Amino acid sequence: MHGGFNDNDSTYGGSLIGCDSDTLASYITDYRYENGRRYHAYRDGEYWGPNDEHSNDLQDLAHHMYLMTLEGKLHLAPLDNPHNILDIGTGTGIWAIEMADAYPSAHVIGTDLSPIQPLFVPPNCAFEIEDLNLDWTYSKSQFDFIHIRELFGSVADWDEFFSSAFEHTKPGGYVEVIEHSVLPVSDDGTVNEESFFTLWGKTVVEMGRRFGKSFTIWEESRERLENAGFVDIVEKKYKWPMNGWPSPEYRTHGDDGEKSWQRLREIGVWNQLRLYDGVEGFMLRLLTVAGGWTYDNAQAFLARMREEIKDLKIHAYLNVTVVYGRKPGGKARAGDQPPHPATRSGYVGPEGGWRSTIPEDYQGLP
Repeated sequence: MHGGFNDNDSTYGGSLIGCDSDTLASYITDYRYENGRRYHAYRDGEYWGPNDEHSNDLQDLAHHMYLMTLEGKLHLAPLDNPHNILDIGTGTGIWAIEMADAYPSAHVIGTDLSPIQPLFVPPNCAFEIEDLNLDWTYSKSQFDFIHIRELFGSVADWDEFFSSAFEHTKPGGYVEVIEHSVLPVSDDGTVNEESFFTLWGKTVVEMGRRFGKSFTIWEESRERLENAGFVDIVEKKYKWPMNGWPSPEYRTHGDDGEKSWQRLREIGVWNQLRLYDGVEGFMLRLLTVAGGWTYDNAQAFLARMREEIKDLKIHAYLNVTVVYGRKPGGKARAGDQPPHPATRSGYVGPEGGWRSTIPEDYQGLP
């Protein structure tokens, strides 16, 4: 992961040495437009998702869902007075900003391919344009905490990536990985091999394979962290319903964070909205570029997905995993502190619990 530009990067047609800051900024913001969507310019083509305002709003919605899943917590790793925190693939920067608020004595860095983060941020928060698949140029053992969230389909070599994360984590520091599956499943047989949801998931996984970046890290994180050398690894499992189907009669069967059906329904309602509004950004470039589909065929596939996620009779969900591990060594701790709740979301109660924002009987889009 380079701190700056690669002079040999063909994206920019030669060396950028000697360019003033305005010229460099123009390269980064000379966005690529495809099929009506805007994509990053730096390292063009490395990432499949748009960076336009619609996509950015959905990234913030995803942050909202992760906070709901973790009951308002920004992380689960037991941090103890961290000084340096790295958020890889920060997107809009919302997690990094809230983390900087929660830990005012820490310096928080968020990295991304796109400069879409706000200009006014806490003084202990900074953003850098980086490609996570390039060599890291941070100091060895620099970070107390490295946060990795929704990097599925973004990493070319996960073992090399986690090896770099291990190398740049302080002894005693933590890496935390939060990812979800792209293959909807059910606990009651309403999703099977003939279901469109199954076709959808298999298509996403195959597009990732063609793109050269896997979408299955949610089920591999624990093993890969172990292989990288992390210890004391903890894995927590959750479920995101595809819509508001959970009820007193229908709910998930275990590995759901022991959440009530009401909380699962609320997560499902938000997940449905995120998918309904976001499937085009999630899949259009993958289908048309990696898969070679025509624009019309891709849109027909996406339209089918929008219809499927309205069906409350299909009790589908996405698996979610949170995995964190510690780098061996470090000084003896006085005692790990509980995770800090988010400070800007407005949905966290005074005691840190999550406040519901929708009527209990609301089940999503008609």
